Amino acid sequence: MAQWTGKVIGGLIGMATLGPWGVAVGVLLGHQFDAQVLENRSRRPRLDAFSVGALFFRTTFQIMGYIAKADGRVSEQDIDAARAVMAELRLDGAQIQQAIGHFTSGKHPAFKFDAAIGELSSALYGRPDLVRIFVEIQVRAALAGSDLNAPSRALLQRLAQRLGLSLLELAHIEAVQRIRRAQYSQPELRPSGAQRLQEAYSILEATPQISNEELAKTYRRQLSRHHPDKLKANGLPDSMIEHAKQRTQQIIEAYERIREHRGI
Repeated sequence: MAQWTGKVIGGLIGMATLGPWGVAVGVLLGHQFDAQVLENRSRRPRLDAFSVGALFFRTTFQIMGYIAKADGRVSEQDIDAARAVMAELRLDGAQIQQAIGHFTSGKHPAFKFDAAIGELSSALYGRPDLVRIFVEIQVRAALAGSDLNAPSRALLQRLAQRLGLSLLELAHIEAVQRIRRAQYSQPELRPSGAQRLQEAYSILEATPQISNEELAKTYRRQLSRHHPDKLKANGLPDSMIEHAKQRTQQIIEAYERIREHRGI
């Protein structure tokens, strides 16, 4: 989206000041501005994987704390949700203490949400799969803490957009995390065969109309997006690898369910 900003603004200014001929001039100047922005981004020093991982870990729990307080207070359910995420990630004792400290700083009134997201966005530039993992973990915690009430939903939408995710992508993430939550928290409430099949398509972000060939491509793309080794090489901290493993298993199971139904 950023690459069109200068062109659009330049064109509007040109129209307002010079008329139709000004649009061409404005768009040209806007294009030069956009090119400079992209060049500046390419010159930005790229953090090493260890530094990205440290920032990712800290910001994960700071933002989790901030979103937990979206409605003005952090409830026991919010705290339980954060602790459940820590447990599911299999954090050790020292990591749990660090995570609690970051969560506490995030819910403090002095915490700067936009500044923290801006720093993370810069660090994750060119690492879209890490962006998605970050948002998945936030949605996971918010669902367990408040079932994504209006204040937390608004913050997550703001977060996703700041990190370059569309609201449609955020909706997909929420759908998958709701399926995952139901599978793990209420295994006794097994959905019907048709519902499980629809859930499988949702997990792969596909539709029943997709061809077998496109389905296989979608499956491979989803696996690549959540492959633990690839994510670790890009800076995902070891403490978050468990989330990637769980999502990979969920993707494999979804694909196998669809393959079985189609007789592939």
